[in-house]
Amino acid sequence: MIKVPNPMLGPNRFKLGLFNANCDGGFTISKAPERWRAGWDDIVKICVMADEAGVDFILPVAKWKGFGGEANVLGHSFETLTHSAAIGALTKRIGLFITVHAPLLTPAFAAKALATLDHVTHGRAGLNIVCGWNQDEFDVHGVTIDGDRRYEQGLEWFQILSKLLQGGPEFDWNGEFYKLRGLTTDPLCLQQPLPPIMSAGSSADGRDFAAQCADMLFTNVPVLERAAEIVTRAQDHAARYGRRIDVFASSHIVCRPTRKEAEDFYHYFAETMADRSALANMLRNKAATASPDTKQHGPDPSLMKRERRGGPFHPGTFPGAYMFVGTPDDIVEEMAILERAGLRGAAITFLDYLADMPYFLAEVLPRLERLGLRGKVQ
Repeated sequence: MIKVPNPMLGPNRFKLGLFNANCDGGFTISKAPERWRAGWDDIVKICVMADEAGVDFILPVAKWKGFGGEANVLGHSFETLTHSAAIGALTKRIGLFITVHAPLLTPAFAAKALATLDHVTHGRAGLNIVCGWNQDEFDVHGVTIDGDRRYEQGLEWFQILSKLLQGGPEFDWNGEFYKLRGLTTDPLCLQQPLPPIMSAGSSADGRDFAAQCADMLFTNVPVLERAAEIVTRAQDHAARYGRRIDVFASSHIVCRPTRKEAEDFYHYFAETMADRSALANMLRNKAATASPDTKQHGPDPSLMKRERRGGPFHPGTFPGAYMFVGTPDDIVEEMAILERAGLRGAAITFLDYLADMPYFLAEVLPRLERLGLRGKVQ
């Protein structure tokens, strides 16, 4: 079998990935009855659809319980390692990430899982490292998050993982967080020295972790006009370690033939049908495990003020999501601005992937191709 190059390393100037589709509700805090239900057969349909359309990657989210409220958003979810291996066997081109909570999985387990996925997909695997923030979910595993040191632990975890995947003789590890003996793994990943690594973060501590470990940083882009500043800040941070990092946005898309249709639908599911109690639960959990920089200086002011070209943000918008709301031309225009600002792409979500994604793929992708931001699917 010929190895398929990972699309994350491909030529598309603005990469797109299917995000959060392994969980119900997608990337909204909404009780709208139309929201994504994440049935397995429907997940397979949209992943195959994305693969055939030339979407670059699939990024599932690791969840262990929902956010409560009326809809218990993200309460129904599929585990990411098994999800991505199954989807990888059903697709041909698209990159497949596994999302791992570092405190819940040993580096040896993660190395074995990542190598397995890389072989299943013939070189299309990637790893998304999460250091953890939601104590409610970690309680399910009997693990306590140390908000002050979670990134330090994550860094040591990554150092062990990367050493394992370099191959070589067995080794012991006597670190601050891990005391391990006889470490080895076989097979190694097809992609050498490592598959693409991503991490998400908006705090200074999160950016510092990504700067040391990740090839890609997923971060908040709250204001279109500040995108270039956000990219520069992340790249400057990576340069301190002699590294380079690509910056991506997480996003939600409402694409309709007219802007009014798009704005009306966004208002409906994210304002009228917003699950405000679930949002309050989420924000409370985030504050409880805030990083040291955030505790000392408060949230980054540049990320607090959220503005949107077409109107206000509504409370059912997932915190940190960039909202693309409008016609295909509107969405392409904003993606082009983000690309010129230095972003390498976006992870995309929909209220109902199966209902909304076909129109996006049919109308937006050809426009991006005509602009030279993406190539044609071969």
